Amino acid sequence: MSSRFAPRPTRTTVRGGETAIPRAASQGVPRQATAGRTRTWTPPYPLNLGLTVGPLRRGPADPTFRTTPAGEAWRASRTPEGPGTLRVALRADTVEAEAWGPGATWLLDQLPHLLGEADAPEAFVPRHRLLAVTAHRRPGLRLIRTGLVMESLIPSILEQKVTTDEAYRAWRLLVRKYGEPAPGPVPEQLRMYVMPDPRTWTLIPSWEWHKAGVDNKRASTILRAARVAARLEEAAAMEPLKAQARLELIPGIGPWTSAETIQRSNGAPDAVTVGDLHLPGIVGHALADNREADDEEMLRLLTPYEGQRHRAARLILLSGRTPSRRKPKMPKTDIALL
Repeated sequence: MSSRFAPRPTRTTVRGGETAIPRAASQGVPRQATAGRTRTWTPPYPLNLGLTVGPLRRGPADPTFRTTPAGEAWRASRTPEGPGTLRVALRADTVEAEAWGPGATWLLDQLPHLLGEADAPEAFVPRHRLLAVTAHRRPGLRLIRTGLVMESLIPSILEQKVTTDEAYRAWRLLVRKYGEPAPGPVPEQLRMYVMPDPRTWTLIPSWEWHKAGVDNKRASTILRAARVAARLEEAAAMEPLKAQARLELIPGIGPWTSAETIQRSNGAPDAVTVGDLHLPGIVGHALADNREADDEEMLRLLTPYEGQRHRAARLILLSGRTPSRRKPKMPKTDIALL
């Protein structure tokens, strides 16, 4: 379908990972004046680049993630080898990537995992027509595995108990002020930054958290996590349940935050998000016409998808079948004004 007539992503489908990345032009990815390390990889499966890497984007102005009209996804990360910038585009059935900075080699080595090589979508068996149709229409959806915990954990903590707009604003302000410019020839208009290292997170003054709209509870949780960042990063190599248990040893990190993290860092297909304000009602409405469903009812409805419950939830979000909106349940609050 031509993009001219394609439906615009809704807030719900964006949460499901829908990020628009145009197909790259036939001539391939244009090289920058300062060439970095490159890699070309042909995935042995259909790949929708936007759907696959979309969950890494924390709002349209995320300084660590950008897309361009040229069909590129840019990502700035703090890898075990240092900061790195990765640019990826899909040309025909081939992925072309280029990376800069101390973490460039690490990012290129991890490229297949980032684009879902370790995922097994064939394990998902639809039990509802809605999910069967959505899966058929999204053959290029793969679950990512970044291998990086803190870059998903910190924004997930910021998203606790606040609106997404408030969380995205906090992430944007803190990364731009305390992060470092992304290495490589990043176009000036993209304004990309690598998130702060663990030590820098611990040195952010209390008033700067306040100005970013982050309350003391969330700020304290991030500080506790940053102090043991090395131990938390080890969770990326663990089985999902053990990884969640490792993260939840930190006071302030519960099942919601740990699930949102390992869905990205570990590519966990069964890490369903519980404790969410909206997801139970969305799942209940989609599968049983019950918008009042709670966590217990959501898990019961997802029982046929044991082992693939996160994938099922993502497909429901991407289906666009959501209950009609009511008045906001959670008003925005700007604590910086207090």
